[in-house]
Amino acid sequence: FFFLFQRPHTRFFVHQYLRYFWSHEERAFKLLVGLDKGTKCSEFHSEFHGYSELEQRQKLKIFGCNEIVVEVKSYFKLLVEEVLNPFYIFQLFSVILWMCDDYYYYAGCIILISVISIVVSLYETKKQSITLRDMVASHEVNVMTVSRGDGVFEELPTSKLVPGDVVVIPQHGCMMSCDAVLLVGNCIVNESMLTGESVPVTKTPLPNQSDSDEVFSPDDVHKRYTLFCGTQVIQTRYYGAGKVTAVVVRTGYSTTKGELVRAILFPKPMDFKFYQDAIRFVQVLFLIASIGMIYNIATFLSRGESAQRIILRTLDIVTICVPPALPAAMTVGTIYAQNRLKKAGIFCISPPRINMCGKLKCICFDKTGTLTEDGLDLFGVVPLQENRFLHVVQHPTDLPIGPFLTAMATCHSLTMIEGELKGDPLDLKMFESTNWLLEEPGQDTSKFDIMVPTIVKPITKESYYSGDTDKIAFEVGIVRQFVFTSALQRMSVITRTLGNTQMDLYCKGAPEKVASLCKQETLPEDYSDVLHRFTMKGFRVIALGWRQLDPKLNWHHAMRVQRENIECELTFLGLIIMQNSLKPETTPVIRQLKAANIRVVMATGDNMHTAISVARDCAMVDEEEKVIMVKASPPSKNSEAVIHWEYAEVNLDNELTVSTAEESDAVSDHYKLLGNSYHALNIVRADAYHFALDGRSFGVVRQYFPELLPKICVKGTIFARMSPDQKGQLIEQLQDLGYVVGMCGDGANDCGALKTAHAGISLSEAEASVASPFTSKTPNIECVPTVIR
Repeated sequence: FFFLFQRPHTRFFVHQYLRYFWSHEERAFKLLVGLDKGTKCSEFHSEFHGYSELEQRQKLKIFGCNEIVVEVKSYFKLLVEEVLNPFYIFQLFSVILWMCDDYYYYAGCIILISVISIVVSLYETKKQSITLRDMVASHEVNVMTVSRGDGVFEELPTSKLVPGDVVVIPQHGCMMSCDAVLLVGNCIVNESMLTGESVPVTKTPLPNQSDSDEVFSPDDVHKRYTLFCGTQVIQTRYYGAGKVTAVVVRTGYSTTKGELVRAILFPKPMDFKFYQDAIRFVQVLFLIASIGMIYNIATFLSRGESAQRIILRTLDIVTICVPPALPAAMTVGTIYAQNRLKKAGIFCISPPRINMCGKLKCICFDKTGTLTEDGLDLFGVVPLQENRFLHVVQHPTDLPIGPFLTAMATCHSLTMIEGELKGDPLDLKMFESTNWLLEEPGQDTSKFDIMVPTIVKPITKESYYSGDTDKIAFEVGIVRQFVFTSALQRMSVITRTLGNTQMDLYCKGAPEKVASLCKQETLPEDYSDVLHRFTMKGFRVIALGWRQLDPKLNWHHAMRVQRENIECELTFLGLIIMQNSLKPETTPVIRQLKAANIRVVMATGDNMHTAISVARDCAMVDEEEKVIMVKASPPSKNSEAVIHWEYAEVNLDNELTVSTAEESDAVSDHYKLLGNSYHALNIVRADAYHFALDGRSFGVVRQYFPELLPKICVKGTIFARMSPDQKGQLIEQLQDLGYVVGMCGDGANDCGALKTAHAGISLSEAEASVASPFTSKTPNIECVPTVIR
């Protein structure tokens, strides 16, 4: 896959479907990139209004056709590549030798086995290519409407799209054929093709901030504004009669989908001990054969045998020591294993990884949806009154209409699809518990003086009207959504209540994150104690915050304001307590893996104490074992980077106590290491403890204490509040320690880790996705022992 092209004033080559152009300034070939590198966010709004036909054709010559085509080789081409394998050449040599020595029956059996092996291998390889081709094709649209500037639009084949084109997203959705950043309107998108996660996500337009120098990054910070190739846009939301438009940023194999497909076609070489040992085994056999050949030649020469007999008998020793049927046996074994997996509901798109599964020594698990049930049940809510927590209210409908109940009804990304409410399971449970009604935008939105995408209102007879004497219907319009991101650990919405002059902001997210955005005087004194009490019992806790926005903030400003500028100075409203029970299959499988001496690790985005509780419940951490929390702080103006080691112990009354290193009897004095201070903790039993650390501490240790990271990872079992990137870094660290690592999780946040692991298993209803090498239809971790077997 290496081609060199030379056109007037242009030199480039194609390697693994990517173009590299000659740079006269740097005197080197550089990878051709689209608008995903070095483009400011503000430039998408100010500089891209559509190409003319001439500009579009010139760009097409540079970037090439917007296509992801998986080549399905002919049987003849596959046969040539298969037979040219060194093992098969050696086998052919062995058969000819046996024929010359009158071993017709044995040679015939080997020929028959080899032919069957080659035929089966060719059939499975061709079938695999066709499946991948069909999965990649996935019924993409053939034409899209593009802007030519000055309000002129025309239809263009999707194969001719180039970075910089302004495309119109159809009202009833489409399959995206490129990566594009959303400029106007909202889109409801199903990203299951890429992630294996079937829950629809909401994409919002890129903020138009002309004074900002922020650089666009579609795979990280600005993922929530980007429509990715291969994802299904279910429907669009727009204001008035405007069109939902987006700017193409990447095409072809440069898209996110293209990168995943290339990872399948050109997998990263795995430094796998199995293949190294196989080569060493053949080398040892050949060495033994060489000794036998020398002895055989010497013996036959001393006896005065003929040259023909000496040659036949000498070469025969090589065919005896090095088994000619080895490639056939390995091919048949891999295909048989793949078919067994398919019968068990596990689809494999990378057969070479099957051999690695038997050597797995460490399995990393996501928590929510993998170890625990995917759906969450609302245990209750804990609102505030006079800056003090009330008792748990199990039915939110018992609460009066106010900021807390309104936050529950508005702070979500739910949408109506074909008359049914769709969205994140947590958001669904939270909204349904309020007994409010959600309405999509209708024709009559004039009473709000603004266009609102969604309206929510209570539907009970008593609470339908607000307390005003004029009986104004209590309706809340959701003006703008700031969608949830793993990096920020929160989402928020700008709303306006009918009859009010100012807008409100409601925020929902991780308790520690929301608390840091709230005014400290609004936090209850026992905030930390109450939070610990719920998280140590395994509950998932969500915090709510609220603030009234400046009355001068109008609709146009609300569309452009940065979330960081308004997600501050919040009033703390209280906690939502979600119950997330273990799947019944989880604990037996964890015990089974531990009994087989396979290490189990949890990497989750959830709270630390919730993760510790789940780890104990599913037997990752046994009752008699201790959990040591690693808390690392980055350097500040007055101190160096420091690590604190703390015991997290569960007493008989099921209350969590945290004893710091300084208070424990097992504490030694402070030590210094490379100028960075850390506390030391003496462990009585080296096999009876587990480390637990969160994403923030993982990042600090990785940056400031790299020499300690391998030691922590050796005994680290619980990794909480981990971002998707950090999960991938954890997998790489475990691989550096010599583990053959497996990863089991959902495709959404774990996509990077699933691809990084030696064997990634995605739990998905889809038959296959490009999210991981293995996709299991079984929605629990029972698939892990099956893959290992």
